[in-house]
Amino acid sequence: MPLWKIAWRSIQHRAVASVLTAFSMALGVALVVAVLVIYHVLDRSFRRSSQGYDMIVGSAKGGPLELVLSTVYYLQPPRGTIPYQVYEELHHGQFATEVAAAIPVCIGGSYAGYPVIATVPEMFEEFRYLGDHPYEFEENGRNFRHDAPFEAVIGATVARKAGLKVGDTFRITHGFGGQGGHEHPEQFTIVGVLKPTGTPNDRGIFVNIEGFWKLHLHDQHSSASSEEETQGEEQNTATGSSHEESEATHTENEKLLTAVLVKRDWTNTAKALALPQLVGREPGVQCVIPAEEVAKLFEGLLGNIQTVLLIFAVLIVVVAGIGLMVSIYNSMSERRLEIAIMRALGAKRTTVMAVILLESILLSIGGGAFGVCLGHGLIGAFSGVIFEETGVQISALSFQPIELVLVPGLIILASIVGYLPALIAYRTDVARALASGV
Repeated sequence: MPLWKIAWRSIQHRAVASVLTAFSMALGVALVVAVLVIYHVLDRSFRRSSQGYDMIVGSAKGGPLELVLSTVYYLQPPRGTIPYQVYEELHHGQFATEVAAAIPVCIGGSYAGYPVIATVPEMFEEFRYLGDHPYEFEENGRNFRHDAPFEAVIGATVARKAGLKVGDTFRITHGFGGQGGHEHPEQFTIVGVLKPTGTPNDRGIFVNIEGFWKLHLHDQHSSASSEEETQGEEQNTATGSSHEESEATHTENEKLLTAVLVKRDWTNTAKALALPQLVGREPGVQCVIPAEEVAKLFEGLLGNIQTVLLIFAVLIVVVAGIGLMVSIYNSMSERRLEIAIMRALGAKRTTVMAVILLESILLSIGGGAFGVCLGHGLIGAFSGVIFEETGVQISALSFQPIELVLVPGLIILASIVGYLPALIAYRTDVARALASGV
């Protein structure tokens, strides 16, 4: 009979203890798999979310990472604004020859807790997501138009969670993340729902930037009118002309932007590489390469978190291995007679030792295989929740090549923890075991 069959029969004889031991091993392996897969998916999602543009021009207030978190991921309110002239210089001014596309954005306000991003229709025409995927709209939806200031497009998560659809209207609440502020009286009409992208844009509400500016211009006029009423009619006559003149003046002077998303023209590599430094010389402006900042974030903070989680997961596997050793070791007193009979029938010491080691390896590999399936199964089971909460798409079939290291790793661990019980089997005194009958 092959040695592995003898080892398998021994495992079957101690079915309950063997199952519990293998299950403890499976839990550790499942945790290792979950950490590896989820971290990789999050890393890929974060790194690829900003694709389509490779440079952000924003206010010098705050750090580069803050600008990325507010502009790319909509995780915090922006720290400052930049003049509209910065966009003009990038779009058709002195920097236009090095720029393939420049998209202005204003981030401010929210609806149902989701951020409002004011921009231009070209954002969904010039840019791509996750490599080279074009933005697409759900059935009966379309992009908003330049000449329709109060049209909007919403992300897939917003549509699903807020219950919005094409044709619905909403009012923007002043303030980020739904915190505080008043509700603007003007309504925006939803004309398109983006198909799921697996990027932060799924959680965004995108409105025409012209309508966004009109909202804030209206607020400024309302505030100014209230002040003028308290100061009396004479001062009102002295300070202003007509409402139309005031609006014409503010239209150009009050156009402020949160940032400009820039896709550089790489036909001239030297100029494209020098563009961040050239633009960054403008007063009150900073240029950020989002891919670099995200890489620093993952390598600095999240990379350390992954290392800590992996250490804990490996420790769980090691503890499970020690439990495996204890389980086999405790069974040795019951198996002295069995081992003695094998020796009496002609089995060599090394053969008996090999059977014990094979038993340890079979339990480890069996538990490890179940752990891999369990880990991927749990990822698949919670993929819907992860997508709902974060917009990150993850699949039970998301496999990482590094998982292949688990197989030789478990074999080595099983050989180490099985060595002591195997050594005891090796040293079993045949005559004494047969004489005692134990």
